[in-house]
Amino acid sequence: MNIRLRSLFFLTAIGITTIVSAKSKTIEPILQVPFTQVHFNDNFWAPRIEINRTVSIPSAFKECEKNGRFNNFALAGKLIKGEHKGDFSFDDTDPYKIIEGASYSLAVKYDKKLDAYLDSVINLIRAAQEPDGYLCTCVTNNCTRLSGWWGTHRWEKINSHELYNCGHLYEAAVAHYQATGKKTLLNIAIKNADLVCATFGPNNGQIHRPSGHPIVEMALCKLYKVTGNKKYLDMAKYFVEETGRGTDGHRLSEYSQDHMPILKQDEIKGHAVRAGYLYSGVADVAYLTKDTAYFNAITRIWDNMASKKLYITGGIGSRAQGEGFGPNYELNNHTAYCETCAAIANVYWNQRMFLATGDAKYIDVLERALYNGVISGVSLSGNKFFYDNPLESMGQHERQAWFGCACCPGNITRFMASVPTYMYATQGTDIFVNLYAQSNGKVKVGKNEVSMKQTTQYPWDGKITISVNPLKSGKFAISLRIPGWAGNQPVPTNLYKFTEKALSGYNIRVNGKIANLSAKDGYVSIDRQWKKGDVIELNLPMSVRRIQAHDNVADDKGKLAIERGPIVYCIEGKDQTDKHVFNKYIPENTKMDYTFQKDLLNGVMVLKGTAKEINLSGEEKDVPFTAIPYSTWNNRGTDEMAVWVPSSAKYTHPTPLPTIASKARTIIVKAPIQNDAPDSASTEEWAWGVNDQWEPKSSSDTSKPYHYWWLKRGTPETLAYEFENEETVSNVEVYWLDIDQYDGNFRVPESWKLYYKDGDSWKEVEAKSPYTTKKDCYNNLDFTPVKTKGLKIVAKLQDGESGGVLEWKVK
Repeated sequence: MNIRLRSLFFLTAIGITTIVSAKSKTIEPILQVPFTQVHFNDNFWAPRIEINRTVSIPSAFKECEKNGRFNNFALAGKLIKGEHKGDFSFDDTDPYKIIEGASYSLAVKYDKKLDAYLDSVINLIRAAQEPDGYLCTCVTNNCTRLSGWWGTHRWEKINSHELYNCGHLYEAAVAHYQATGKKTLLNIAIKNADLVCATFGPNNGQIHRPSGHPIVEMALCKLYKVTGNKKYLDMAKYFVEETGRGTDGHRLSEYSQDHMPILKQDEIKGHAVRAGYLYSGVADVAYLTKDTAYFNAITRIWDNMASKKLYITGGIGSRAQGEGFGPNYELNNHTAYCETCAAIANVYWNQRMFLATGDAKYIDVLERALYNGVISGVSLSGNKFFYDNPLESMGQHERQAWFGCACCPGNITRFMASVPTYMYATQGTDIFVNLYAQSNGKVKVGKNEVSMKQTTQYPWDGKITISVNPLKSGKFAISLRIPGWAGNQPVPTNLYKFTEKALSGYNIRVNGKIANLSAKDGYVSIDRQWKKGDVIELNLPMSVRRIQAHDNVADDKGKLAIERGPIVYCIEGKDQTDKHVFNKYIPENTKMDYTFQKDLLNGVMVLKGTAKEINLSGEEKDVPFTAIPYSTWNNRGTDEMAVWVPSSAKYTHPTPLPTIASKARTIIVKAPIQNDAPDSASTEEWAWGVNDQWEPKSSSDTSKPYHYWWLKRGTPETLAYEFENEETVSNVEVYWLDIDQYDGNFRVPESWKLYYKDGDSWKEVEAKSPYTTKKDCYNNLDFTPVKTKGLKIVAKLQDGESGGVLEWKVK
């Protein structure tokens, strides 16, 4: 029977007739094939997974040692004396995530030294656990410095991240148990989960509220599947149902997707990582409890995400403020946040949506995130990471070895080791082939086992050969996913479209004979009697395609993206003759050649063609251009980069001439506001974004870099220029920020003053025109000329509001 007809119960709820197997009279669940059963030997994933094992995981553990993560557990366990380290209540999750990744790695390639190292770390965690199972080191260590996060006692605050810590502990414990068979960490997790189940819930004497920062929902479901203890599933369901209720008077918040019950939500809002984790947990709960209402709700939310808030790279979350979503169609490129953790969460969510429905559209989004938005988060060397993943840069972005808030490096280590998980799935005796990579896999189907050997150069080539070798000959279906990009749909919504139809379609052969089968819901199902030695040949077209965004995506207007197969491309300054990217446009029908360069960026398919370069006078000339996979940018140092490239001169940004402001160093001067405040009393912080020479379209235009005074409200705040040389200046123009954000509104200031550097002091300029605070325009200030090495704005923010500057010119 065609595997696509073996729908799950969810499909009834969304209007698709449920058809069960005539043989079994039951509906078979879709199950993912464990990552331990799939082994890559390709030139794309295998090297990345090995680098993750040999570089990323050891370097992340070393950072945990260096930054006191392990010492915090030792301190909580009274093994050492000292002070709690770190700036966040969730720092415990860094070791948990790395343990999870290391466990996956152990299962694939045993490493005695790593196994022993994990045992030593688990011993520290065991020592830190309190007798009743509680485990959160900053609370146990009574770190009052971090009391803003957790308060004065356990479970006091909804955003304490205590349950977030628990969730990552459970995920690490399950991975470690499955990989090694040891219950050392699993027993710690079970003891903690029992405490959580006793502490939270609907009964009198229990705490009534959701998890705050989701992941414990997914993790409890994993714990349930491993232990069979239903109270863990019930606890996960409680946290899902409690979201948005406002029980016990806790404040509802869009930031945490807690603004209304999930059943009433239809737009994805708030913190992007929390959203991805929460809806993944909802999908798990709905799947395990057969709750169609919750699945309908997250289907609506997914539709909103995929049709209005999904980046072409598979990234999600447009705003740095709140690390989350803006309004529909806000998909700015330069200021795109697209946190690495959010791309990983997007993979988790889409995998669960697929398991619930068997619909390939979810794997289409998963693959897009996997090949672009996730792996861009780690350098090819494996030891540097992006927290955010912009789709455009002036060269200010660079990967780092670690972060104060180090969620992304640990998340990468656990994710990269688990990529084989997403390749195959089964439903009864039938097999889904979701991803393509040269590999060997063993897929258990009923009482049979099928060896699946893929031979391919995917993602660089669309030719895939799959050798099918069942232990016993038998009749079953193998469903091959036909990616949306292989047809005429970059994503399964109208958010993006190809500018022209594919020149050719896919074709399939079985044992050398053409199989005339059509795709249904993204799959071609080959249902036959399979025997050893059978071979499937799938040929997917991989021409270079141009992609256009929906008309409502303002920042992509007049621009096109470039894609070949599942790979999104960008142009980087390193590869252009003049080292610039924004002064070029590539006409829509430009021919592009592709060649594989094995010595570039660890081996990539490169695109080349001819672009138009435009200067400030409007003159154009033909220039060669080179495009590289987006995921590999910033591996050769910082430089300009763009994914969306203008297709006409109108949308280019000719390289501007340098100005006094553009050459200045931008800083925040923290000093007394008096005119004669000496430099010796000040401190400085680097700032960015107000002298980049991009013209704002309005005070809410945050598509290009800008400066904002984060978490400052109603206070006097500064922004200063330090000039290369003494300059005689007499005019400034300031474009104020004014926009609503999740973590506070940004408004034009109540008032402001301008100061100039006079020796070691700041003195107010003699204004010859009024200080204005108008929106949507430059605020011009003329003053008596001064010769100085610096200017400083002191802006008094409106009461209760923050503020910022989009652009600041000096004449």
